[in-house]
Amino acid sequence: MKCFMTLLVLLLAAGAAAFGYFRYMETSFPEVRCEAAKHLDAPDMMGDCLSCHEKATPKVAQNWTESKHGVNLVRCQTCHGMPDGEGALPFARDPELTVCASCHSSAMERMEAKFGAKGGCNTCHPHHQNSMHGAAYQARVGTN
Repeated sequence: MKCFMTLLVLLLAAGAAAFGYFRYMETSFPEVRCEAAKHLDAPDMMGDCLSCHEKATPKVAQNWTESKHGVNLVRCQTCHGMPDGEGALPFARDPELTVCASCHSSAMERMEAKFGAKGGCNTCHPHHQNSMHGAAYQARVGTN
């Protein structure tokens, strides 16, 4: 009987954990996604990506804020272009390697010489997750 109760408690705990996880994912990552057509509905907000993304995709906004680009205030349109297609770059959710190379060509050459060509930059450096403090930062905040 004690074994049955222990099993029942474990199953209830696992169910509660699963429910909590899926509820978190549902509320933290809403269906709002970054699409140029939606940005064009509010042209006055096009240059202010962060204020909207803090609500629509809070983890993406936080990752950018804590990244080297965020700390150095490299604006979103520097890499992603403007949603209306105006400016030097066409709008792209996932920028081409040439965009990265415009600022990081020497680092890219060193990486390719050391590790070879392994796809895009995001293969090793996930979107916006290049912390200014590297491994020390990750150890302090954990790798969630």
